[in-house]
Amino acid sequence: MDTHAHDRRRFLALGAALAAAPVLSACGAGFGGDDDKSDGSAADDVTGSFDWKREKDTTVKALLNKHPYTDALIADLKAFTEKTGIKVEYDVFPEDNYFDKLTVDLSSGRASYDVFMLGAYMVWQYGPPGWLEDLGPWMRNSAATGAEWDQADFFPNLLQADQWSLKAGAPLGQGGQYALPWGWETNVVAYNTEVFKKLGLRPAETFDELREIAGVIKDKAPGAGFDGMYGIAVRGSRSWATIHPGFMTMYARNGLHDFTVSGEKLTPAMNTPEAIAFTEDWAGMVKQGGPPSWTSYTWYQCSSDLGAKKAGMLFDADTAAYFQAVEGASPASGKIAFHPGPKGPGGSLATNMWIWSLGMNAKSKKKSASWLFLQWATGKEHLRKSAITHNHIDPVRRSVADDAAYKDKMRHLPGFIETFETVVDQTKIQFTPQAQFFDATTSWAAALQEIYGGKSAKSVLNGLAGDLADKVG
Repeated sequence: MDTHAHDRRRFLALGAALAAAPVLSACGAGFGGDDDKSDGSAADDVTGSFDWKREKDTTVKALLNKHPYTDALIADLKAFTEKTGIKVEYDVFPEDNYFDKLTVDLSSGRASYDVFMLGAYMVWQYGPPGWLEDLGPWMRNSAATGAEWDQADFFPNLLQADQWSLKAGAPLGQGGQYALPWGWETNVVAYNTEVFKKLGLRPAETFDELREIAGVIKDKAPGAGFDGMYGIAVRGSRSWATIHPGFMTMYARNGLHDFTVSGEKLTPAMNTPEAIAFTEDWAGMVKQGGPPSWTSYTWYQCSSDLGAKKAGMLFDADTAAYFQAVEGASPASGKIAFHPGPKGPGGSLATNMWIWSLGMNAKSKKKSASWLFLQWATGKEHLRKSAITHNHIDPVRRSVADDAAYKDKMRHLPGFIETFETVVDQTKIQFTPQAQFFDATTSWAAALQEIYGGKSAKSVLNGLAGDLADKVG
């Protein structure tokens, strides 16, 4: 199984197709009330009692990213076809070119694919041009959606992360539901229990402690029998993916923001005195306790180094550690534990997240059948099976997270369940929704590299804020 195809969330610019696309107005404000009635949605055509077989003998085409969640889905597709009579054809691409393929197809309007995987951040790119079907009307139509789908069973912060008004700076959780959460990651600290025991260390409760521990491991671990081990693995490549896991989580726990919003105006906030100080400290932590070639580090290197006993700690997606921690997966398996990570001032455990979601092509000619597929793929039965018999974690549904069989499966990973339960309700997208997200965070990662290289944090971040003010404001 290739669990490392994710050079995390590499997303290329959408180019002229997106720049020229029209921006749509907001679609409602939530899931209830008169303001939420659909306006010409294909969901209105589904009437009568709910029936899984209503679209039998139809074929739905899916575009999927190579991922353990995809493996679990494909393994269970026979059950969907038996339940509905709908056949699913699919193409799977590695993440290196997956989003290129999806972007080209959506922007073309050809609707080669009816349903597809996307990240919640991609709603900010794909939503305004009108490429994504608003799933809200489908969810509210009892003829289209079976009662057992049980919307209330989703962790509400996950469902809200895919819901947006399409207005830059507007908070998530309002407007159309442009995708459904399917599998997600919270960002926490995983650590090597052997080196912690040998050096008499305990997981950090503050950021200052984290920086200190990272330095201690880098200095002392090689002399304690851990040859070549450094303190902490965090991402560092010139990519937007460097900003969103550990860095943004600790940034948010310090009460910091990427932008401030006043009316429709977005003002960059990564150059406030507090943000400058934090960024200096983060770069200092990497210098003191991080890997030598940090500026090339992606999800893959961070995860692999924890598994290879090269990194004493990892501050990244819990799944990045999970795939190294499971039995037989790596030299460090059985020696990896999980912790929520340092608290911010006042005890904040605000945490950023990534959500693999499922969406529907607004140009699809098979929306009713596609909705049945999305409903099944995000339903209790499939997700429970995928979590227990495959590696579909973290659960987007409370019923799966609370399931005894799932907990038994995860219990051999020290601290995993406790860490998940500690941060799940405090985990959300900590960024401000806006269409320039990918360019802005890639520039932010480049600025972080410059500060790491010795340039003035104040000067670099002031320059970044000035550039972004022109692009986003």
